[in-house]
Amino acid sequence: MTTIRTLAAYEIVQMSYPRPPTERQEFGMAVGKAIDSTLSRYSHEFDLKLRPTVTAMNRFARTVLDEELRDIDLHVNASEKIQAEEQIAAVLQAFRKTEVFGLPRPRTRMVLIDERVGVYTQPDYWDRKSRFYEMKSYRAVPPPPDVALQLRLFQLGFAGLDAFLLCVNRHATPPEVTVTSIPPLTPTESQETLRLVLRLGLESGHEKILEYIDSPMVRYSVA
Repeated sequence: MTTIRTLAAYEIVQMSYPRPPTERQEFGMAVGKAIDSTLSRYSHEFDLKLRPTVTAMNRFARTVLDEELRDIDLHVNASEKIQAEEQIAAVLQAFRKTEVFGLPRPRTRMVLIDERVGVYTQPDYWDRKSRFYEMKSYRAVPPPPDVALQLRLFQLGFAGLDAFLLCVNRHATPPEVTVTSIPPLTPTESQETLRLVLRLGLESGHEKILEYIDSPMVRYSVA
């Protein structure tokens, strides 16, 4: 049996760019979670040839937002919550009109480095053939450092696919939609990212038995 250390892509990003969240940021993350969960669920239903209604999507999003706020024990006033629900509804409506609505989320892939450290990677959507998309409900163009790192990790996990960043900016009225092509990784970027993952994985990764991991693996070695 081979023991390796594993981390998820979001853990690599959080360790690389730590930011103790303020209440405002926690509220923003809860709104983002409501959007992500709703779009993932109903995009999957659309892929199954179902036709989810706007009403059902908004109702589910409100439920997720309430659960998230309860989980982090965050109380917001009624006007803030109504404004957030209106933002969510506008983002859902805008997303339904994009090329991405109806695409599935890919199965998680593991980036395995030197048979020692693995990082789980799973972008938001893919077309099953040549493209994957990561979605943000705020303007992330050009990608800030944390988003750029996340995209590089996904590019390693889904090597050979074209990467796109879809932003549906909930802070604009109506929401601004952009789809940005992300350049392929250079050899230097790949090696720098792999070294970062290897270091953080060896320092803070969770021990797993390699032979028991059922995720598809993409193997790399650090030069």
